Amino acid sequence: MSTGLLGFESVQERRGGIDSYISPSRLNCWLSCPLKFRLTYIDGMRQPTTPSLFLGRVVHGAMETLYRHRQLGVILGAEEVTRRMLEGWGQAVEEDGMGFDDVSDEQALQKQAVDLVTAYIRQMPADEPKPLAVEVAAEASLIDPATGENLGLPMVGVMDLVLDDADGPLVCDFKTSARSGEPLETAHEVQLTSYSLLFRHSQGQDEGGLEIRSLVKTKTPKIEIHRYPARTEAHFRRLFAVLHEYIDALDAGRFNYRPGFGCGMCDHRSGPCRQWAG
Repeated sequence: MSTGLLGFESVQERRGGIDSYISPSRLNCWLSCPLKFRLTYIDGMRQPTTPSLFLGRVVHGAMETLYRHRQLGVILGAEEVTRRMLEGWGQAVEEDGMGFDDVSDEQALQKQAVDLVTAYIRQMPADEPKPLAVEVAAEASLIDPATGENLGLPMVGVMDLVLDDADGPLVCDFKTSARSGEPLETAHEVQLTSYSLLFRHSQGQDEGGLEIRSLVKTKTPKIEIHRYPARTEAHFRRLFAVLHEYIDALDAGRFNYRPGFGCGMCDHRSGPCRQWAG
């Protein structure tokens, strides 16, 4: 892949106000609830890390370890990857401010992480294409393809994995999930189309496809890979329609309460949300 990519330092430098850049995670947060977006990104009301979120982060780190070595031609087995993951567990706990009620809860979460990573590595084919990029940050100018208008803010994001697939570069995203089953594509459309935009802008070529690789936290872990075709003009038209509304809302300072199914999983559903929405 080309060098038209950002390092993590560049991404960190942009973690300032909401007027510095747009990211898929910020955009999805605003779509789910503008009030949640305000509480999180403007008021800075960060909630304690949950066990589920912490599990996702350490598993994600294990995937990075696995594929960074594969990128160099080094194949690590499940035992080695999980050993490294557990060696870094304490540091991850400290960095995230993660708290456990007792030792048994922490041990149970460690076992779940090991089981998920082990299941993933054992399921992946030995001849999986070589990684082209792992945990790579990219930036794209936001030029509306329909009007040529420059939205004035860049899109910045991190792609988990890009593989050298037979159909062309394959952009992959890792997720830990509590449920098995085909994810609703529209639920991930903003993220997938944003990754496509970032990839095409930085590499000057279209992706061959996109994948969501789900590590499912069932009693016996499941690994589900769902593939989607390269993005079309319709995908980008819908993405830019959302981007225009997002920027208009920021300019107007309009962050409405948006109740819905996601409220049950929102960290702000108690005090902060009630204060603003009540």
